Amino acid sequence: MVQWTSIPNPHTREMCEQHAFTIIPRGWDDGTIRGWAIEATDDTGRSRFAGNLDIRQRPIADIGFALHPWARGQGIMARAVRLAVDWALTEGGVEIVHWRSHIGNESSLRVAHSTGFTLHGTTPGMLYERGQVLDAWTGSIRFGDAPYARGPWAESTVLESDRLRLRPFTEADVPRLVEACSDPASQRYLAHFPQPYTPAAARAYLNDCLWQAATGAKVTWAIADRDSDDLLGNISVMDMLGVNGDSGEVGYWLHPDARGRGLMTEATRLVVAHALDPDGLDRRRLTLYAATDNAASNAVANAAGFTYYGTQRAAERLGDGSFDDLRGYELLR
Repeated sequence: MVQWTSIPNPHTREMCEQHAFTIIPRGWDDGTIRGWAIEATDDTGRSRFAGNLDIRQRPIADIGFALHPWARGQGIMARAVRLAVDWALTEGGVEIVHWRSHIGNESSLRVAHSTGFTLHGTTPGMLYERGQVLDAWTGSIRFGDAPYARGPWAESTVLESDRLRLRPFTEADVPRLVEACSDPASQRYLAHFPQPYTPAAARAYLNDCLWQAATGAKVTWAIADRDSDDLLGNISVMDMLGVNGDSGEVGYWLHPDARGRGLMTEATRLVVAHALDPDGLDRRRLTLYAATDNAASNAVANAAGFTYYGTQRAAERLGDGSFDDLRGYELLR
């Protein structure tokens, strides 16, 4: 609650009473804040307080919500948001409800995604909390919009082989992520990486992966050692919202201490099988691109079953500012 909202910290009982019994009733009277307590049934069958939800202002409104720790992860907030938004748009004099959250708040993003909000992107300087101006993720919903997800979340489904586990990234991966993306070979062939590559840059990348998963544009896996769970690399299926809507582009990199052992080929085969599976990502066609000078990446493409189809001249910008030819590969289901 403290991390993701502007709630005062520490938060006293008196503050809670003022909000519940003064601010909210006054807000109902003047239409500035329509707020609800959320009640739900716990695993003992007892009804109890689960959280709160506010819809603020009209006819242009914004929504805020939070759950008690016991109630999280059960879909309670999504059901509450559907009820409140439906009331606001049909009876509350509201024409549009805006959602905004701290960048990185996956739980809030999942609620907005599952309840039919159109996800717009990042708005600079949208929030002012605890003396800081913060960028925010934003979305909105209007009357007539279906209150369910507009498209699938591109989940990082756990995939396993003898040596590897492909899984979602976690905060614990940040130090290894920084090491890998600071490596000279990584910086040479992935010229868009920030230099220097800091923990803040790593977290920004992970947050961007969350957003692209929510919009269905990209699914990203951490490649981890199956025994130790140490981060070994990264692999993604990108451009999933392209012209055809049933294709994708595979991209990858490895931590320096993981190279030369065939691990990326192993990971790519796992991802390809999942991507082409109708019960997986249901892709009809996959592409893969590698700089001509990047022998390791080209070898992975060949070993994973891709077919070379052509070279784009001077198409790949390298870390030193020069340009290399870019070899294209494809794989059809």
